[in-house]
Amino acid sequence: MQSFELDKTDLVKIKRALEEDDLVLKELISEYHTSEIAILFESLSQESRERIISILPAELASEVISEMDSEFHPEKLLENLHPDRRSEIVEELDYDDATDIISQLPEEQQQEILLGLDEEDASNIRTLLKYEEDTAGGLMNTQVIKINEDLQKKEALEEIIRQSEEMEEFYTINVIDKHNILKGIVSLKDIIKARNNVNISQLIISDFVYVKADTDQEEVAKLISQYNLTSIPVVDDHMHLLGRITFDDVIDVMEEENTEDILKISGVSEDEELAGNWKEAVKSRLPWLVLNLGTAFLAASIIRYYDSTIASLGLLAGYMIIIAGMGGNAATQALAVTVRRISLNDLTDNQAYRTVLKEFTVGLINGAAIGCIVFLFALLYDHNTMLGLVIFIAMIGNLIIAGISGSAIPLILKRVGIDPAVASSIIITTFTDVFGFLLLLGLASNLIL
Repeated sequence: MQSFELDKTDLVKIKRALEEDDLVLKELISEYHTSEIAILFESLSQESRERIISILPAELASEVISEMDSEFHPEKLLENLHPDRRSEIVEELDYDDATDIISQLPEEQQQEILLGLDEEDASNIRTLLKYEEDTAGGLMNTQVIKINEDLQKKEALEEIIRQSEEMEEFYTINVIDKHNILKGIVSLKDIIKARNNVNISQLIISDFVYVKADTDQEEVAKLISQYNLTSIPVVDDHMHLLGRITFDDVIDVMEEENTEDILKISGVSEDEELAGNWKEAVKSRLPWLVLNLGTAFLAASIIRYYDSTIASLGLLAGYMIIIAGMGGNAATQALAVTVRRISLNDLTDNQAYRTVLKEFTVGLINGAAIGCIVFLFALLYDHNTMLGLVIFIAMIGNLIIAGISGSAIPLILKRVGIDPAVASSIIITTFTDVFGFLLLLGLASNLIL
């Protein structure tokens, strides 16, 4: 089965069906998987989305809403539905998905929806709403399979069957004591293979991975990836079992975190939605551009200081662009690799040192290679050996600075508690521009003029 890609033909069919009665539209929509419908929704008007949601069975409607990207505001589809219909859909959602969607609504509407749910569902969602969105508590689902450690095999299997009726799927059996303290985990396979008179306490895996409710979602993703887990239990400070986080939730987190890092490195606020309008984009990007303008004035001051050198040797103006451009590109490469390493693991002092040393070496070798090419260009086209030598040295120096700043600055920012993806790009651009101009113009002033 191939992944679904939005095709113009699909949109034409959907839009034509929207002009027909509900029966025709429902028949066409039934040809698509719920995740495909969620993708189609991205290209439809809010009115069209609401109509489709209103004719789908509650179970399918809930799946479509849960599959929608948050940028397209699935919560808005709930706002205009009849309260009874809205309650049907919300009750079909997993608690974690329902919480994520409801949390985006105003407080008054949240309470209105919760009042329409049965007491158990409303209580579970209210509990999850208390946690920060980007923590394990905000990510978890309170529906878990849990059995008492004192149960025997037959009793345990009966309890698992009873609890699983309310769950679509589960991966791990959590073992608790009579106070709901998590004692460990056990696999369904081990229970089935065990002798009939075996107590669950004899099958417990006590060396297991778990997270606290306030653990950052990025740390949760790292743990699930590192230990190849299908799910991970969430506990409070006293080891009471609160819920579970599954790998499919973590996939969304990793995509979200990677997108956030890419936007930050590019100087774009994480608040800007990829599908947002131009006003949101301007509001998000303008502050960073103003800050970048300030650093550009610093680089310009170097050029103004050496204006007599540039006036005497106009060829330098063209080479300044090359030096600065190459330095900026090299620094961005080093920054991207370093930020990615930081996001995957907390580097030790030795690993940080080796990272900077590696980028120094890469800068030295790449600088020498690029410097040789530019040296030959200056020699052949400008017939100036000394100019070629100055550019060669400046290129090596600036690429070394690019490598060091691109790796060291994010590491330093991380140590002092600043997100390295946010501020690094502005700082390293300043470094490469200022030192690139300083090296080229300073060397030319002393060696050529």
